[in-house]
Amino acid sequence: MYIFYTALLGSLKNFVKYKKFNIFLFLRTPLCIFFIQLLLKTNNIWKVLIYERWFMFIFKTLRSLYRNDYYNKREKYIIKYNMRY
Repeated sequence: MYIFYTALLGSLKNFVKYKKFNIFLFLRTPLCIFFIQLLLKTNNIWKVLIYERWFMFIFKTLRSLYRNDYYNKREKYIIKYNMRY
């Protein structure tokens, strides 16, 4: 049951921020937690949640590098934050 707490809170935050619900984002966290729990063969909730956060951090960083997000969104940041490069 604790697997869905993080997913519910994250979905609530996304709904408040973006006004839409995405089932794939909702299911991503429980599936990651489930597979990490199987891989580590542990029921330590804190350890599994920390590893899930580390995994998502690394995944999102690599995805951002692959998509080249910084350079693709650079113009938006220059206008929004009045930055100079």
